[in-house]
Amino acid sequence: MLNYNTLQNRPREFLAATGLTLTEFEKLLPAFQAAYDKKYPPERTLDGQARQRRIGAGVKGKLPSAADKLLFILVYQKTNPLQTMHGLQFGLSQAQTNYWLHHLLPVLQQALAALAMQPERDASRVAVHPLTLESAPALAIDGTERRRQRPTDAARQQDHYSGKKKAHTDKNIVLINEHTGKVVYLGPTVPGKKHDKKAADEDQIAYPVNATLDKDTGFQGYEPTGVLTQQPKKNPKARP
Repeated sequence: MLNYNTLQNRPREFLAATGLTLTEFEKLLPAFQAAYDKKYPPERTLDGQARQRRIGAGVKGKLPSAADKLLFILVYQKTNPLQTMHGLQFGLSQAQTNYWLHHLLPVLQQALAALAMQPERDASRVAVHPLTLESAPALAIDGTERRRQRPTDAARQQDHYSGKKKAHTDKNIVLINEHTGKVVYLGPTVPGKKHDKKAADEDQIAYPVNATLDKDTGFQGYEPTGVLTQQPKKNPKARP
């Protein structure tokens, strides 16, 4: 089973599983613990009732430490597995996995907000977001897709089928600060069939003045006002 004590000594696997280095994880952990204690006070049970026994008494859970809880939610966010498969990695049933995901995701979001690391979700505020203003406004835009369960409705199946991925997917538009490598903006979730440029047009992102924007061919024709866009050109010597 996955747990922090064994994975922390395997830096490559740790990065692959969580998307963070061990140093980045340890920087996030205190904020995660503080957010957890604020949302779920130690003197109360997880259901909000006053404790009848001291903390730590009774049966030990599968996620005993704050580090294990943070690892659990980060691995899910990074790999996006089925809940049953995620539970198998941590020795939990699907029902327990579902409970802990809903229990821990708000804590992670609060910890990221406390560290000023939470991406902007309002496209109209991207230009003034602290993650944008950390450096000169050099940004990169891309569309990210992740697999999802096949919808049962035929129309939704068609909307979510991505010819690029040959699977049913959900898509988000993301903006990256090229100097810091941090995600500045995370767009709303849309069906995977939607074209990157169309999704970006619908978001109506507000860019900083004189920003530069790197994009790929999926954003051909996307030219926001006041932004200098850059798109790599295909090598004419490359094989078709």
